[in-house]
Amino acid sequence: MRVVWVTDIHLNFLGAEGRDVFFSSIRAQQPDAVFVTGDIAEAPSLTHLLHEMRQAIHVPLYFVLGNHDFYYGSISQVRSSLKHFCQVQPGLTYLATSGLVELTPTTALIGHDGWGDGRYGNYHLSPVRLSDQELIADFQGLDRETILGKLRALGDEAACYLHERLDEALVSYQRVICLTHVPPFKEACWYQRKMGNDDWLPYFACQAVGEVLLNASLERPDCQITVLCGHTHHAGTVYLRPNLRILTGSAEYGAPCIQESFDLEELFPQSMLIEGDEGEGGAIGKT
Repeated sequence: MRVVWVTDIHLNFLGAEGRDVFFSSIRAQQPDAVFVTGDIAEAPSLTHLLHEMRQAIHVPLYFVLGNHDFYYGSISQVRSSLKHFCQVQPGLTYLATSGLVELTPTTALIGHDGWGDGRYGNYHLSPVRLSDQELIADFQGLDRETILGKLRALGDEAACYLHERLDEALVSYQRVICLTHVPPFKEACWYQRKMGNDDWLPYFACQAVGEVLLNASLERPDCQITVLCGHTHHAGTVYLRPNLRILTGSAEYGAPCIQESFDLEELFPQSMLIEGDEGEGGAIGKT
């Protein structure tokens, strides 16, 4: 099974011709499926551009949403409308509502949007303010403490969902691919080949999801878990455990690109152990 992975494609920044060029580059890889790890568009154009992408690539599209996908809308409204849209659009699968997907008899696919849950870094001293707080209805007009409560609730929601899916997957499958938008570990929150600092980490990593993934990898050391995520617009790979690997994708507004094109066997080598000293925490930077 051949898969193309893309992330943070921000299709609303492109005209029709630019989107056609991008979709053609995906078709040229002759994939059997496409994975998208969020920031596809913005709420008013999301379903239209998802439909256009699916019609252009001609293969199943499995995706989660990023924070930009909720701009000019609310989280519950976007998720609800997208769930119903995918029910009547063959080939579109929103993993945050679809449950587990079997890719092969040994490999399962799960996913959830995730959210920067304010637990990493130093939320209270950070000068960072994201556009989320102005453009997503759930955050508008709230003070900082109330926003922090919502961020943590969103992170916990993603963690709970993925915990249930992992419990289900690891009973029957030796390999699990998890799609999420926000890196689930601070070590996977890349910026120019380094980990994000305490100002940015509260918004760019989801500790609650990371704990679920780490616990699952510890409980089932015989199973391999690979996480694909985005959000930071900088690429890197980190191994948190010999059987737990996180790939973070890069991005540039107005210039979407393919992160990886791979056969499933390539994504899961015989051993995910790192040979030699690759730096603190086993992290490997990638340009």
